[in-house]
Amino acid sequence: MGLVPTTSPTVIAGVIAVVGSLALAGEVGGVSGRGKMTEGGGVEINEFLGRKLARRFQTFDFDGDGRLDRSDFEGSAMRVADEFGHSVDSPARQRFLQLSLGLWEHLVSVADADRDGTIDLDEYKQAFANGLLETEASFDQGYRPFLDALMAVVDTDGNGVLDVDEYVGWTGALMRLPESDAREIHRRLDTDGDGFVTVQELLQAIHDFYFDDNPDGVGSWLLGPLPD
Repeated sequence: MGLVPTTSPTVIAGVIAVVGSLALAGEVGGVSGRGKMTEGGGVEINEFLGRKLARRFQTFDFDGDGRLDRSDFEGSAMRVADEFGHSVDSPARQRFLQLSLGLWEHLVSVADADRDGTIDLDEYKQAFANGLLETEASFDQGYRPFLDALMAVVDTDGNGVLDVDEYVGWTGALMRLPESDAREIHRRLDTDGDGFVTVQELLQAIHDFYFDDNPDGVGSWLLGPLPD
């Protein structure tokens, strides 16, 4: 069995902050999706941002019980690995699981206000309002390790891009996105129309989901339709 690649605390912290807190700070002064900075350095959650956070919460909530706990992050990571045929001793599987559980440990440490070992939507939103945020400038550095770990699991043919079937497979396994939504998201993210989504296209869409004010932009469709 191969050793799990070690990941420095700095990199894990960057991944956790961007993936978990959804990277909504830094230059967020404004309206629409990004919200306004408060005097205390947090973020004012407006209606559009609130819908985005609610949608992200839904995709974290793997078992759909309305609360986040460790099993949501463990179960979703293992399901992705299973979906793409990775055995329990696969280094790619182990690294992806490691990052997913690291994300959970960070989230519960900062967002679990009542210390019951779970996070509800109000706690999740409050963590953002309290300043659990990452700067736009560090987005790439924080998110790329997670995307690299994901690609190592789901890029089955090793060509460095995702076709529509790979995209449907990982989003369904990790976030339970409906196939119809996943196919539409893949179409929108495939900005050059070549039938594939590159890491850069995915990274840009993730960035725009958090930093772009345009509700009709590609990034706003990253997780499918937002809740009302």
